[in-house]
Amino acid sequence: MTNKDYPSFLQKIVSTQRDDVRIVTAKELEESGVLFVQDGNHGNNRPRKDEFVEDGIPFIRPPDLQNGRVIFTDVDQVNEIAFKRIRKGIAQPKDILLTTNATIGRIALAGTLAPEVFVVNPQITIWRTNEESLLDHRYLYYFMKDRAFMGQLWSLCGDNSTFNYVNLTLQKGMYLAIPPIGRQKTIAHILGTLDEKIELNQKMNQTLEEIAKAIFKSWFVDFDPVRAKAEGRPTGLPPEISVLFPDELVDSEIGEIPKGWSQSTFGELADIQNGYAFKSKDWNEEGTIPVVKIGNVKPMLVDVDSCSRVDSQTVAGLERFRLSSGDALIGMTGYVGEVGLVPKVNELPYLNQRVGRLIAQAPSDYSFMVVMTRRKEFKVEVENLGTGSAQANVSASSIKSIKVVAPSSDLKEKFGEVINPIIDRILTAAGEIEVLSELRDTLLPKLISGELRIPDAEKFLEEVGI
Repeated sequence: MTNKDYPSFLQKIVSTQRDDVRIVTAKELEESGVLFVQDGNHGNNRPRKDEFVEDGIPFIRPPDLQNGRVIFTDVDQVNEIAFKRIRKGIAQPKDILLTTNATIGRIALAGTLAPEVFVVNPQITIWRTNEESLLDHRYLYYFMKDRAFMGQLWSLCGDNSTFNYVNLTLQKGMYLAIPPIGRQKTIAHILGTLDEKIELNQKMNQTLEEIAKAIFKSWFVDFDPVRAKAEGRPTGLPPEISVLFPDELVDSEIGEIPKGWSQSTFGELADIQNGYAFKSKDWNEEGTIPVVKIGNVKPMLVDVDSCSRVDSQTVAGLERFRLSSGDALIGMTGYVGEVGLVPKVNELPYLNQRVGRLIAQAPSDYSFMVVMTRRKEFKVEVENLGTGSAQANVSASSIKSIKVVAPSSDLKEKFGEVINPIIDRILTAAGEIEVLSELRDTLLPKLISGELRIPDAEKFLEEVGI
């Protein structure tokens, strides 16, 4: 391998790897049939607003790429009419999705259990391996996560003066380092072992949240225990919980509700604290203090790892904006109504403006508030309150005006006894994900560059019990 004019981000690979590592452009791989690179539909072929449906073909946007995975729960979906018109951006399992327009460098791998077919929007590019015997799709994903690739991507952003955008031609000119297929697969296996453990925790968290939502819906939306009592059937609940449900439904302004319950507002359940207005000069890539912005509030969990950072001097005197594990945050600009919890992390983040901290009015209201706000119906109500033409904005007072059903405090307390352990397990699993992610991100550049040899990496994982 000759050390020619490769981008500086590749120089370490060039200097440490053996001669059997090829440095090639994406275009060269595409021309040889090994690689496929394509973005989503622009112009008239894009889905129209009236073509989005409840049950259709998943339509993936940048926010649906989270922690290296495509999250298909609660995504937008398009009907068959729109899908038949779409000519580009049709993805499949094993594809790598990369954001290259406005939001730059968010990357995710569509797992083997992804839908057989789905669609990406124009801000996302599909990278697909056509020849697994020459280019392992998991190795390609890990290489693209490394600075050797991301550094090239970010260096191309300045080619557009209006907003960050790296077009297909520029992407296809980027260099990839391709070792022999056996080494590709081993690197992918080592890093994939960590990602599999991460994904297992993520799936467990999704299951736990669905259980919590199902209980909430049964008790406080469908009123199943009340209906069972009214019909003389057992509720299926422990006696100390069953006794807290009445045996009759009555009319109210918001429809039928259990007798003795009342119509209330979200503001009587929770207060909302807005974040601090950090200034552009405050952000520091070398800073150690994470700050939660709108984009960090992901479904169920806040993505602390991707937070922008400030230094400790910047947050002096701002303790009231420091968050705690389990705090529920809500987006109030852009993707309004999204709610996520702060996980158990080593460095607790601070709260930025236009992100609201939901503060339960009473300890017994906490789990009731969390599960209520994580339901799709609540998010839709918040979205409907949004104002603004460029991007949606919603005020704390508007959110607090949302009408809700108010069960007894005793019942909410019992609900908390059931749900709080579920929430705690979700937060613990999220903390474990952070540790595993840090370990993976430490090993990744060392394996890609050849600085860490494969036997040493395998021995290290064995020593830490992975």
